Amino acid sequence: MPIIVLLFFIPFYSYSQDWGLYATLPGEPICEDFHGHEVCLTDQNRADIYQLGPTTLEDYTYEGAKHVLDYPVSSTRMLLPEKALNKYFESDSRSALRRFIFNITKKITHFKSLKEVFKWMGLHDYPEYSDQIGPNQIPQMGELEEYPMGTTIFKNNQHNALTFSCAACHSSNLFGTKVIGLQNRFPRANEAFVIGKSILSKVHPRMFQFILGPDKEDYETYKETYVAMKSVALKKPLALGLDTSLAQVGLSLELRGDDEYATPKKHNPRRRSHSSSKNPLNFIPADSKPGVWWNLKYKTKWLLDGSIISGNPVHTNFLWNEIGRGADLKKLESWMVNNDDIIKELTSFVFSTKAPKFNDYFPKKINIEKAKYGEKLFLKNCKGCHGVYEKGWSNPQVTDYQEQLITTKTWYHKTTPVIDVGTDPLRHEGMKYFSDRLNNLKISKSISTIVKPQKGYVPPPLVGVWSRWPYFHNNSAPTLYDVLSLPENRTAMYIAVPAENKQVDFDRSKNGYPAPHLIRSPYKEDKEYHYDTSKKGLQNIGHDKMLLNDDGSEKFSHKQKLAIIEFLQTL
Repeated sequence: MPIIVLLFFIPFYSYSQDWGLYATLPGEPICEDFHGHEVCLTDQNRADIYQLGPTTLEDYTYEGAKHVLDYPVSSTRMLLPEKALNKYFESDSRSALRRFIFNITKKITHFKSLKEVFKWMGLHDYPEYSDQIGPNQIPQMGELEEYPMGTTIFKNNQHNALTFSCAACHSSNLFGTKVIGLQNRFPRANEAFVIGKSILSKVHPRMFQFILGPDKEDYETYKETYVAMKSVALKKPLALGLDTSLAQVGLSLELRGDDEYATPKKHNPRRRSHSSSKNPLNFIPADSKPGVWWNLKYKTKWLLDGSIISGNPVHTNFLWNEIGRGADLKKLESWMVNNDDIIKELTSFVFSTKAPKFNDYFPKKINIEKAKYGEKLFLKNCKGCHGVYEKGWSNPQVTDYQEQLITTKTWYHKTTPVIDVGTDPLRHEGMKYFSDRLNNLKISKSISTIVKPQKGYVPPPLVGVWSRWPYFHNNSAPTLYDVLSLPENRTAMYIAVPAENKQVDFDRSKNGYPAPHLIRSPYKEDKEYHYDTSKKGLQNIGHDKMLLNDDGSEKFSHKQKLAIIEFLQTL
């Protein structure tokens, strides 16, 4: 057969993306000296990660969006029996069952339905109208829309078993729109796991059968979850809005075997395991917030600390997520091999996501002259870490307001750097306590995932930075104004509030949470929404050398900080 005919039959998706250690962004870089360091930036990105072309990419991302909402890993464990849960919530609040659960954990007894549990977990309802959908598509999901985004249903003989998908932590409500790819500001998935384990550890499957009288399917679901949880170590987040997945994975690995698949151990019910008790992750906080997805297209290293230096981040996310659910890693590896199409669809969607634009939420509020002044300050002081953003206003022929605000090119590092600017180090330091164990897993090798602890954090691209307050990896800066201020002048304690009302839930000039006295009820009174930067792991230190003049004085005035923020709001 002629070569030209052979080439005709090669599918578009045969393109192999470089996930390796030495991967770079496409395009020829422009290098220049910036404050004594060579910085090489390129204006290309990997939004079409597999080079599918517009039409095929649209098909892939549509299917990928479904996988975000409906967790696709069929080998997953730790499912929740819906019928039995509903039976519990429908029971009399004064029943022996309620009193029994109350003695284990008081929190769950306050809920009157699964719907209240989902709301407490921070899950958001599906949009009812098209104008409630943010910049990234949310496909119609049929019966699944009866539950909030992030909930997945596995059916077994007309019985529903519940679990949670990527959307639980990577979707948000932004002033009435649902934005896939923006971090959930108030995820409680980790805390839900903690509560679940406290119940499971005290309610043996036989006791579950006795007190709830489940049918066979619900009983088998509970029993499997009961066994899986024995291989999972949990840790409650330091503050609402942070995630403890790093510690959960590291500590869970120590409850498993030392073989290449970290096979879950058979636990003697009379002997309590202390294998992970001495791991520093038990005592050292390594919390961080979920990252936004639209920045992935500009990067070659993953996580906020850049510690995943090789491998597809979607592969790695599934691996870590499943270790945190007590997975059989042989089954997970088999699932990954047999479902490469799902991996590609989900990866395509994640890399193609876009950031919400400030002007879509606050029309005509940007003062272009003020933003131009902020751009000059930014280019002089910040581009070496955070890149360059060419604006429509740079073209004198562009006079339309909307077109002037457009970012025509984004220049970011050819190879993603990790820089230590003195911010709280505990998150990136936590990686060293289990990276070797992860790298030695057979499944890590098969998916070419390599974890290497870094010193510092990735200086993120600033596309959509206005929408992802609070700032720093540990949420310790409530506004962009705090990021641009010296540590001693930053807000030491703040109160968080959901982004529901543009007038009262957002400080537009400083870009972030309003001052504590302006926070509305009930969040003002609810201590769970209060953030204290004096606590270990929550410090708002660092990111200050670039804010100082040579004589040690503060570089930016109040007016200049507001101008830089005005520019950042256009990105």
